[in-house]
Amino acid sequence: MIDHMGLRVADLAAARAFYDAAFAPLGIDVVMTVGAELTGGSAVLGYGPRADGRDIQAGKPSFWIGEDEVLTGPLHVAFVAPSRAAVDAFYAAALAAGGTDNGPPGLRPHYHPNYYAAFVFDPDGRNIEAVCHAPA
Repeated sequence: MIDHMGLRVADLAAARAFYDAAFAPLGIDVVMTVGAELTGGSAVLGYGPRADGRDIQAGKPSFWIGEDEVLTGPLHVAFVAPSRAAVDAFYAAALAAGGTDNGPPGLRPHYHPNYYAAFVFDPDGRNIEAVCHAPA
């Protein structure tokens, strides 16, 4: 349903370091950069699935970040993880990259029996989630 979304961040380098690390276990990378000369502001980075041939969306940016003095407000974004192990790796990588715990990896059966997720706050305080819906 959603084609893409963008966030304004306080520090593009810090946000990139966080998202590069947190997204690596999910198979998500920067797949496009648009320079400041084209945006009229700062450069923006577009994240999407790695171009490895397994995903029809591979190489298409769906999550964008760009630096701005006015930040995007509070937000919750959930990203699909291919496995529970990837959720665990996302959580560990996000914390190591400066994220703050907002819920360790585990089942959330109040959503459904196989809802396995982890939650972290990004450097600007947004709630970022990785979730796997597959059974164990």
